[in-house]
Amino acid sequence: MLSSVSLLSGMTLNIPKNDEETGDTRHTLTVTDADTGLRLDRFLTTALSHLAEPPSRSRIKVLFEEGRVSAGAPDGLDAGRTISEQSYRVKPGDVFCINLPAPKPATPMAEDIPLSIIYEDEHLLVIDKPAGMVVHPAPGSPDGTLVNALLAHCPQDFTGIGGEMRPGIVHRLDKETSGVMVVAKTENTLKALQKQFADHGRDGKLERAYTAFIWGKPQLSKGKIDAPLARNRHNRLKIIVTRTPEAQGARNAITHYKVVTNFGDPDPLVSEVVCHLETGRTHQIRVHMTHLGHPILGDPSYGTGQRNRAVKLSEDARDALNQLGRQALHAHLLGFEHPETGEKLRFESPLTPELAKLRQTLEDM
Repeated sequence: MLSSVSLLSGMTLNIPKNDEETGDTRHTLTVTDADTGLRLDRFLTTALSHLAEPPSRSRIKVLFEEGRVSAGAPDGLDAGRTISEQSYRVKPGDVFCINLPAPKPATPMAEDIPLSIIYEDEHLLVIDKPAGMVVHPAPGSPDGTLVNALLAHCPQDFTGIGGEMRPGIVHRLDKETSGVMVVAKTENTLKALQKQFADHGRDGKLERAYTAFIWGKPQLSKGKIDAPLARNRHNRLKIIVTRTPEAQGARNAITHYKVVTNFGDPDPLVSEVVCHLETGRTHQIRVHMTHLGHPILGDPSYGTGQRNRAVKLSEDARDALNQLGRQALHAHLLGFEHPETGEKLRFESPLTPELAKLRQTLEDM
């Protein structure tokens, strides 16, 4: 049985063990004083929240039903006994084992989902992604994604990328970020576009710009945010600025911003900014603007500390922000060199109706 060591801080050191035959990962977790009285399902959910793809509470329920949770120590429990009592209140010293099954390789299915296609030829296509659409299937979003929609739109065109008939995802936008994206149809096109994106425009081929509505007014009307990013050790779904660039998983990240418009007089409540990326990290603009002290409006992960500012908006602006229901971020510009023809292509996406309405109400304040 795998050991679990309780630390002085009250946290538990969990060392997972992989089953070479099944690919399952076995986690052994010890209850500390700080966990006393928690429901077992909640304890397991919290204890595993640091994983790259942490199981949700509903997923934990399924694992109970599949007999994947067992007692790991005799502290009031029968060691090795399969546990089904999700509501059991844990006590210090209790040890539990949970087997997480190996993730199944996703086999995306074609789905008839409408797409807004800006440009298309035999090598690539450019789409205007709506907010709310995930780019690629994942454990939490197995269907309804951009990939599912593309497979239905032109399945015959994807010529064996990675040995499979699938779209070549060159770059991604967050689920709730709208805007322009390019997708490759062939392996050669994918590799060429990935090279352009990896250079982030330093060779003059790639151009990307985002529109964001942020709280307050930055001290400088334009600037450069150079702050390394890493995953939050306590919540793997969030990204943080790290003061130690050499930290495990930390990556350099640079965002250039320029204030376009200020809304509110005499002290602006909101500013519209255009951001250009020198690097392309997960949640980069959202985290960098928060680091600057000006989170993006409606950001559920990084802007919750600014909710009290909404009361200062006009009633129409508050309603528009509530109806938006997401971060006010839009990828409005994408330019690149066509891998096959060498032609410089440039595409723009207007603000979505919801963002345009928000902007209008801010202007009317």
